[in-house]
Amino acid sequence: MAVESVGSPFTAAPGAESLLERAYIDAVEQVGDADEIRVRVLDAAYEQFCRMGIQRSTMEDVAKRAGLSRITVYRRFATKDTLVEHVVRREYRRYFDRFLVEIKQAETVADRVVLGFVSSLRAIRGNPLIGGLIAAEPGLLASSMITDDGRTLATVREFVAGQLRQEQHAGNVPAGLDADVVAELMVRLSASFLAIPSHVIDLDDEEQPAALARRYLVPMLEA
Repeated sequence: MAVESVGSPFTAAPGAESLLERAYIDAVEQVGDADEIRVRVLDAAYEQFCRMGIQRSTMEDVAKRAGLSRITVYRRFATKDTLVEHVVRREYRRYFDRFLVEIKQAETVADRVVLGFVSSLRAIRGNPLIGGLIAAEPGLLASSMITDDGRTLATVREFVAGQLRQEQHAGNVPAGLDADVVAELMVRLSASFLAIPSHVIDLDDEEQPAALARRYLVPMLEA
């Protein structure tokens, strides 16, 4: 079986929106997918990639798992790179959707900060596809964040800053808080834990990152 190579699933072509940017827009605008065949292909690709890995999987493998012809798959996704991008993008979208639901369950702004920090680490590291990619190639995420001119971090920062501004409008945090700067610091801390393994904080024990967030991130909400 021939192995089809694929580029990094964390990066986009120069000048193009990152996968996170597109997923964020999809979540905010609640974009749906009415093409049942396309969804079927994405579901099959996700299962195939999780079971066999992206590099070892071919478009033919995905077509067989979906019960479709290769021609049908190629009509929806012209290349394997395109298919991988859409699968990863959908996983990011699911994270944003889930985060917006979970955050409403927290009663205080401090609880929401802690939940946001812990859930983001859990969602990415626990995702069979994205977490598996990071585990298999730990340097891949860090490399993508460095080489995309900061667009990936900027996208997540914009998302977090938007949440902080909502807290400001509700009177839960001081109006003088610089939401962009605080969001930048929070996102960079989360990204560093995802990209670089820690020998001090056990991320598998959610109590530890929760305590970290409550002690160091929550105080950032003071203007």
